Amino acid sequence: MSETIGAGSAHAPRKGLLLAFLCFGVFMVYLDATIVNVALPNIQHELTAGITQLQWIVDAYALAFACLLLTSGTLGDVLGRKKLFLGGLIGFTLSSVMCALAGSIGVLLVGRALQGICGSVMIPVSLALVSAAYTEPAARAKAIGIWAGIGGVALSAGPVAGGVLVDHVGWQSIFWINVPIGVLAALVLARLLTENRSPRARQLDLTGQALFIVAIATLAYALIEGNSRGWASALIVGSFVLSAVTLVLFVFWELRRPDPMLPLKLFRSPVVAVAGAVNFLSLFGLFAAIFLLTLVLQSLQGLSSVETGVRFLALTVPIMIASFAASVVAAKAGPRRPIVVGSVLSAAGLYGLTALDVDTGFGGYWWALALLGVGVSFTGAPATVALLGSVPPEQAGTASGISNTFRQVGAVFGVALAGALLLRHLRDGLPGALSAAPLPQQVRDRAYDQLSGGDLSQAGTLPPGMRGTVMDAVGPVFIDGMHLVMEVAAAGTLVGGLCALVFLRRRGDGAAPKQAEAAQPEAAMGRRQG
Repeated sequence: MSETIGAGSAHAPRKGLLLAFLCFGVFMVYLDATIVNVALPNIQHELTAGITQLQWIVDAYALAFACLLLTSGTLGDVLGRKKLFLGGLIGFTLSSVMCALAGSIGVLLVGRALQGICGSVMIPVSLALVSAAYTEPAARAKAIGIWAGIGGVALSAGPVAGGVLVDHVGWQSIFWINVPIGVLAALVLARLLTENRSPRARQLDLTGQALFIVAIATLAYALIEGNSRGWASALIVGSFVLSAVTLVLFVFWELRRPDPMLPLKLFRSPVVAVAGAVNFLSLFGLFAAIFLLTLVLQSLQGLSSVETGVRFLALTVPIMIASFAASVVAAKAGPRRPIVVGSVLSAAGLYGLTALDVDTGFGGYWWALALLGVGVSFTGAPATVALLGSVPPEQAGTASGISNTFRQVGAVFGVALAGALLLRHLRDGLPGALSAAPLPQQVRDRAYDQLSGGDLSQAGTLPPGMRGTVMDAVGPVFIDGMHLVMEVAAAGTLVGGLCALVFLRRRGDGAAPKQAEAAQPEAAMGRRQG
């Protein structure tokens, strides 16, 4: 097997340079998962998009990323990690250009999906390259810690950096910023990397991969498009049916395959099943909150992108700090207790956001964001520690892939269900709210047609003297819809904590503390994206 440059101590400076530019690529991938949120209202206004289209802007990326994670590592083993990482890096850069130049929602969504595909390649392959470059255990653990920490930096920087770029340059700049980073990283890594592949590469499970994509994508499509196309329409009902049938076929296929993409036998362990559920539910609530709160702060309260990004620091900074603390606590005391505590904190934060009103200032909800940030960290990182401590060492990579996949799928469905519930509430509540407002019937009808899809920027097309009256009627309905979503997300988070309380033993179902400590660098992989 050919090794990456810097396998020995003589090449330490070059190894450091290699790690730095691999991390540049990782930073781009994680940044684009969070930076886009503060740009959504501007994109909505310029490209005339409703809530459904905004959901797809987030989920096209997250869906492609989630569906391909389990296969990407194997693909790097088969095709060569240098080749695949550089291909992913160049593809991510080009798809960022496509997003920046998009003149319509359709083109932007294609670009976002391509970004997600390329990002799903870069993350597992970059970790394999880092592991191959740093052969000594202590140096490897430190390098993986740096690699994982980049995600926390990107998460915290995304909302603020996005706000500055959107306010001063335009929403397209959040994609243009990837171009110089991607080009420079590709040029440097093309010289530093030599080809690297596993001598015992697993066979690609292309059938399993295809079934998994269809099952997840059709379910997400049905949830996102159900309000606009009708829940009883043939297309939506057919999507739900196709998703269910494909999921059953996926399970049968994976159980019969000797080398499956997703080893379902691992889920016989209650630890694996609980860790998957906790990772799913924690990201579900987090991304639902980020998606809806961005729209409330900018579309209803009139904050700028920068002001919105600064307020999100109350969420992202606690995530970055608490993720490390949670791994340490889980390694010493076992994951059960921190998962339960984290679930309660997350639920309290999500429920605390139901106190947010149209005119609520930052002082009224910053604490809820902080609780949510700490809670997400104390569920996600310990759940990953528990998962990695419950499988044989040779399956640690697969287990880490499972953890990341559940988290990404949770993000996808958090945004999908949040939008579905909000739109349903808007369409049910707007007629009554508008009929109680002192407006001509013609204006009421027009306001409902334009605002029931969630595009509040369309209020600007109403008669100037009546816009304020319309928004006074629409705002509380929108807020009530957000409250409903937060209540559902809080309940889901508590379900995850209850599962951990019931099914995990005090030491993580038998995982020894030393095993958990050894898993910490890998557990950091599961902390990214929230």
